[in-house]
Amino acid sequence: MKYSKAQIFASVHAIPELHFSDVALTSFSGLVVMQALFHKLRLKSRFAKCLGERRHATMYGLHTVMLLLIVHIMIGFRRLHDVAYYADDPMVARVLGLRRLPSAATLSRTLRIVNAGDAEAVRAFSRELVCERLGQLAPRRLTLDFDGSVCDTRAHAEGTAVGMNKKRKGARSYYPLLCTAAQTSQVFDILHRPGNVHDSNGAEDFAVACFETARAAVPGVILESRMDSAFFSHNMAVLLDDQDVRFTISVPFERFTELKGIIEARKRWTRLDDTWDFFTLDWKPQSWTWPFRFIALRRKSKTQQKGPLQLNLFEPASHIHEYKVIVTNMDMSARKVLRFHNGRGAQESLFAEAKTHAAFGYIPVRTQAGNQFFMTACVIAHNLGRELQMSAGKPTRNTTEKRAPLWAFEHLGTLRRRLIARAGRITRPGGRLTLTLSPNAAVRRDLLRFIHSLIGNHNNRAARAA
Repeated sequence: MKYSKAQIFASVHAIPELHFSDVALTSFSGLVVMQALFHKLRLKSRFAKCLGERRHATMYGLHTVMLLLIVHIMIGFRRLHDVAYYADDPMVARVLGLRRLPSAATLSRTLRIVNAGDAEAVRAFSRELVCERLGQLAPRRLTLDFDGSVCDTRAHAEGTAVGMNKKRKGARSYYPLLCTAAQTSQVFDILHRPGNVHDSNGAEDFAVACFETARAAVPGVILESRMDSAFFSHNMAVLLDDQDVRFTISVPFERFTELKGIIEARKRWTRLDDTWDFFTLDWKPQSWTWPFRFIALRRKSKTQQKGPLQLNLFEPASHIHEYKVIVTNMDMSARKVLRFHNGRGAQESLFAEAKTHAAFGYIPVRTQAGNQFFMTACVIAHNLGRELQMSAGKPTRNTTEKRAPLWAFEHLGTLRRRLIARAGRITRPGGRLTLTLSPNAAVRRDLLRFIHSLIGNHNNRAARAA
């Protein structure tokens, strides 16, 4: 359809006057789908049960504060004092079941008096929500990946310590160990640790607990796991094998000069694909008594060219080989082992998304339990973003060699921009509660799709009005 210039362009010169009135306007109309999701999962009552409806020194229960933190994160805020910018938003109040939202001072005071038992209770509940989804999905294979992520702070928060931090050297930090489920791209569990511990600190007991919980949620599932070189040890490999977990672990070259010599002396390599060559090592560390399969791999990579370049002719580049060694108990081909192991890179993307869009790296208070409570709220907010999308449809992928998520997920930030942060007005024409939005076809389609999947057509007034 063609339009004339008069239908497209307008002469706009005047700047409108500002007028503030007490009307039921909301900046987050898309929270209606989160309200439906919270109702479906019975979040409010279940939080109240796991936290004992404790009110501490405020009128608000601790379970209400947790729900507010989750909503606070999902609508795109990080710092506690940002609550003032949506304190009068009616849609936020409706999702929480409140007439008046707590102030930033109330939130901060509540987090400071949270104890270790409260933090552990919400951590267990977060794990329970993921297990419920896995139980419904009932995958034949479940891939649990383990890695740590630095959460630094400029403050001297309780439980922080100076550890390895590539971005801010010398900063105090926490270094939680996270277990993620590759099939649903959710954080399965989190182990809170100070910033000065090694990656593998507490990993063995944590991994066993995660495997036991996963098997209880999905009986008969085939468990898989991928780890980087920080977790490489004889104890970890034997533990994973004893737990009947199919695993791959990167081998650190710097600890084994003998291994480096074997690979350098190797002349004949088997072609794996257009990029990689490999051979199976007849080697194990001297302290190891259990035989596992070691696969050496190499690929050509360009080296950085230093010095002046004659750009008008060509750009010279030399190639050297990049090596890696993987230890595994899998009996698959080397190609499938490599692709399976490389799939753990998706976990780094999950960490980046959680820190960028779910405020995972933010440290709000100085108490350790309060910060753990907030971190768990960030994890739940991320997981609920995935849960919302999984509830709207069946898996769109089959199991891949890299164990990619079974759904093509949108980032939480994308959901926020497209759906949640939509202007609207709450009215009661004829006594019927109504949320009015602009008639954008894309927003209307997606909002109704989520509403249909969560509460069904028979309860959906918006669907009947449409």
